[in-house]
Amino acid sequence: MLTRIRRLFTIRTKFEAFAVIYALALGATDRGMHYVAHYPGAGGKLLFLACCAAVMMGGGKIIDAVEMQAQLGYLD
Repeated sequence: MLTRIRRLFTIRTKFEAFAVIYALALGATDRGMHYVAHYPGAGGKLLFLACCAAVMMGGGKIIDAVEMQAQLGYLD
C-alpha cells in the first residue's frame, strides 16, 4: 500500500520534471515579488535573484537525476 502511494510522488519522466520545475519557479517568483515589495532597492532585487537561482540549481539536479535513472534502468 505504501509503495503505491510512494509511486505517486516519484518523478519518472522529463515531462514530470519540467512540470515540477515550473511549479517551483512560479512559487519562487511569487516569493521574490514579496521580497521586492518588502525590501525596496538592491536588497529586494538580490533576494529575488537568489530565489530564481535556487530554482535553476534545483531544476538542473532534478533533470540530471531523471536522466541518470533512465540510463541505469531504474523502473521505480
